[in-house]
Amino acid sequence: MVGITMAANDKTPAGPLPGSARAWALYEGSRTPYVILIKVYIFIPYLVTVLVGDPVAGQALVAKLVMAYGLFAALTAPLLGAAMDRAGRRKPLLAGITGALVACCASLWWATPGGLGLGLTCAIIFVAGILFAYSEVLHNSLLPFAASPNHTSATSGLGLALGSAISVVLLAFVLWGFALPAKMSAGWLPDAPLFGLSATSHETDRIAGPIVALVFGLGALPLFLWGRDAPRGVGGRIGDSLGQLKETLKSLPANRPMAIFLISRMMYTDGLTAILLFTGIYAAGVMQWGALELTALAIIVSCFLAMGGLVGGLLDQLVGPRRAIRIELAIVIVSQLALIGIAPDRLFYLAYDGSPLWRGPMFGQLPEIAFVVTACVSAVGICGCYASSRSMLISLATPETVGSWFGLYALSGSVTIWLGSALVGLATAFWGTQQAGFVALIMLLAAGWFGIGFVEKKPDPV
Repeated sequence: MVGITMAANDKTPAGPLPGSARAWALYEGSRTPYVILIKVYIFIPYLVTVLVGDPVAGQALVAKLVMAYGLFAALTAPLLGAAMDRAGRRKPLLAGITGALVACCASLWWATPGGLGLGLTCAIIFVAGILFAYSEVLHNSLLPFAASPNHTSATSGLGLALGSAISVVLLAFVLWGFALPAKMSAGWLPDAPLFGLSATSHETDRIAGPIVALVFGLGALPLFLWGRDAPRGVGGRIGDSLGQLKETLKSLPANRPMAIFLISRMMYTDGLTAILLFTGIYAAGVMQWGALELTALAIIVSCFLAMGGLVGGLLDQLVGPRRAIRIELAIVIVSQLALIGIAPDRLFYLAYDGSPLWRGPMFGQLPEIAFVVTACVSAVGICGCYASSRSMLISLATPETVGSWFGLYALSGSVTIWLGSALVGLATAFWGTQQAGFVALIMLLAAGWFGIGFVEKKPDPV
């Protein structure tokens, strides 16, 4: 455990990030497009509007699907984290999980009514959701080894910022190369969608899967080639890992700050993820936007997600992660309350006459612009909260048990994501409106904001 002790006691002044930290951040940056292009803005809206054919029924189906893989991950991720604390090295298993996730993404190209069909497509999304959760546990638990304590916040924020930046580049490419050529002609656009893809058969939507697979596969390589792994542990059988997980759980009552943090995170973090997950479906159904508008929205919002990752790291340093989380959650709550008051005929809960501001290819009415602006403000708070939450856990954990804690961290997040998705599905089905589902998520965020105020370890900086 010498390597762990040295990493934990490294108090050298913060400077440029070492190569291992940059490789760790690039892995997260190349993995994030899976969330942005597949889970939120391009593929899942395609699944809802084409494979399902009904936005309300599709949102309810996606909620059940997320609930299913979230619950499975919640029950198994803590054991994975405990096993990694005993095994030590994370990279070999992470490489296998990454390869399988890349294959799942690539296979979505065949997700058509006459190809994989709705059932097999949902099965692939289910498996990919579990693999993504496992990769998150392993990757997060590598952070204390990839970066020194003085670089942790910066590395965490950089990973989130890179994820949004890479997503922006990919979304811009999709917009330029596939979505816009199918809608309009211009000198700066290709005459038709690239590679001869057909918009009528939705190839321009399904190409998101192979694109994400290629970028993720290439972006993950530096971590496996040059990233610093955890030192080899004591190993052992599954029973030994269960024993370590039990010891970690037994320590929770004595570790009150960690217990309160994990419970609070259970109420908010994947409530944030559920908001991101359903934003594309919500915009497609309520605002009646197609692939062109959704891709443009994703590009704009991703720019602000990148900003949020950097803002989160800065807030951590200025006010401490606890206060930073509360500020970021407040931003998201207010933004979401405003967002559900926007529709084509409604602007912040007030009737709108539908008069256009301009006659461009998209976002021509005031409620549409208000929707985009509000979603951007919310994105800053969401991504900042992700970065601050990860920094908060590392500040409460020890390097020797960080894998187990990140396993429970994934458990608390997965519990919320299936609960949040279940609430979205129930509220949407019961009231028959997509807005009702977002009200349930706002309540989860408010509960988490309240709980995080009771987390104390050492005084926040003034």
